[in-house]
Amino acid sequence: MADKEEDELTPATDIVVTKYKMAGDMVNGILKEVQNKCIDGASVISICEFGDARLLDETGKVFKKDKEMKKGIAFPTCISVNNCVCHFSPLKSEPEVILKDGDVVKIDLGAHIDGFIAVAAHTWVVGSSMEKKVTGRKADVIVAAHQASELALRLVQPGKDGYAVSDAVQKAAEAYKCKPIEGMLSHQLKRHVIDGEKAFLQNPTEEQRKEIERCEFEVHEVYGVDVLVSTGDGKGRELDTRTTVYKKKDFIYQLKMKASRQFLSETEKKFGLMPFTLRSFEDERKAKMGVVECVKHELMQPYNVLYEREGDYVAQFKFTLILMPNGPLKLTGLPFERDMYDTQYSIEDEQLKNLLATSASRKAAKKKKKKAGKAIAGNSNNNGEVDGEED
Repeated sequence: MADKEEDELTPATDIVVTKYKMAGDMVNGILKEVQNKCIDGASVISICEFGDARLLDETGKVFKKDKEMKKGIAFPTCISVNNCVCHFSPLKSEPEVILKDGDVVKIDLGAHIDGFIAVAAHTWVVGSSMEKKVTGRKADVIVAAHQASELALRLVQPGKDGYAVSDAVQKAAEAYKCKPIEGMLSHQLKRHVIDGEKAFLQNPTEEQRKEIERCEFEVHEVYGVDVLVSTGDGKGRELDTRTTVYKKKDFIYQLKMKASRQFLSETEKKFGLMPFTLRSFEDERKAKMGVVECVKHELMQPYNVLYEREGDYVAQFKFTLILMPNGPLKLTGLPFERDMYDTQYSIEDEQLKNLLATSASRKAAKKKKKKAGKAIAGNSNNNGEVDGEED
């Protein structure tokens, strides 16, 4: 019973909010570091390895005395370029992908402290700056995705539902002559669970609308809100790129191959139910062999690499949000430099414009969280600083 209660710890507890906040601060810092690595001539695999190493390094600095506490990567670093929609995190054995000026880069990663997950994604154009602005369809899709994510931030609120978010994202994308990627899910985050039962879709098909239950948001829930928008038809396709990111399912099956059993056992010990990349295994060849039988018998969930059509661009913004009684607490997401993007379009819908004009900040509730911060400061080795306040 004690274990069950522990698993059900929610942000109703101050210390849980503080752990989420710690993970969020780490994710934001590392996301910025990874963005700074995305320059002309940089290798995608090197950037992914750097991001994962930093996630392990930062999460390893806190709660050192608690040997039993699980912490680390909640989503491995993915760098998806131009028309690649998501989940591109290559292996050492694969041909190198080199970034070049003008590439539209989506950075996606996550960390967890004691199973409390913070995820984020940001889109960046290699070589862009205030002096060298982003124009054309690249600017359209990035501004569309960011505006859509800002609307989602204001609509993921207690008492509202996922359909309101989907509709707003759709309208924002269409205002910039773009489309949300079909069927992309935003999930509730729970302790040790990155894909909670509650979820909502962007650009759902009629069939998906029937399959996915209506999601109504409630106080003390946590969501990873994921917005992906395309200049194309909004349909993600699998090409011949190898899937490298997986997540163990909470399911039992007796595997036949020794390599598969070893792979499953190592996955369980190292990652639990968190997503991981095959790159993190010492013997890449054995990992590639072992994962096949696990996927076949549905012990592993693959995060397939998806693409839009060649010549199209996809932008992504993802943030982690806690629904607190006094308003939403946004944990992750980098600042967006709107003036760097020169687009001919804008949102004309009065309802959406009014919604965007409202503040997404919550009322001050700093004292309680400061107290929680102090309570666990002794366990942190992060220069002894744990800030319970919102930035």
